[in-house]
Amino acid sequence: MNDPTPVQRPTRPLAGPDHAQLDLEHFLPYRLSVLSNRVSGTIARIYTERFALSITEWRVMAVLGRYPDLSANEVAQRTAMDKVAVSRAVARLLEAGRLQREIHGDDRRRSVLRLSEAGYGIYDEVAPLALEFERRLLQGIDDAERALLFRLLDRLDELELRADAEQPAP
Repeated sequence: MNDPTPVQRPTRPLAGPDHAQLDLEHFLPYRLSVLSNRVSGTIARIYTERFALSITEWRVMAVLGRYPDLSANEVAQRTAMDKVAVSRAVARLLEAGRLQREIHGDDRRRSVLRLSEAGYGIYDEVAPLALEFERRLLQGIDDAERALLFRLLDRLDELELRADAEQPAP
């Protein structure tokens, strides 16, 4: 396996002994967040420049492109994004004509979202670019490593759900 450039380690002294120690470079939530931000930022440059979409707006569109007829709350649940951020993104996408909102057939109080034709036009351009970016990102990882990576991500997802459920109430 090729050894990628190592993560930069801090050169300044660590916090003194009078304070709790949190080694961010080895703290999984921090590492995942930084990696996610870098990867998302790279692909976001493409759809931001071409379509003036924010990361949140694209994520809403990506979810609805795969799973049409979800409520805004369901989109927030699937993406683990803040409900307010999703609601704002939905409002901007509706205003731009990229989404349609319809009343759910069985429940008149529930509205569902789907991409409009204009939304699908953007989705059909961005989705292949995102897949190509993913292909380039993972090209240095062989099939067995890739399968292991996705198994580990699935397992971490399961473990996070369990840890969240076991979290004591504030």
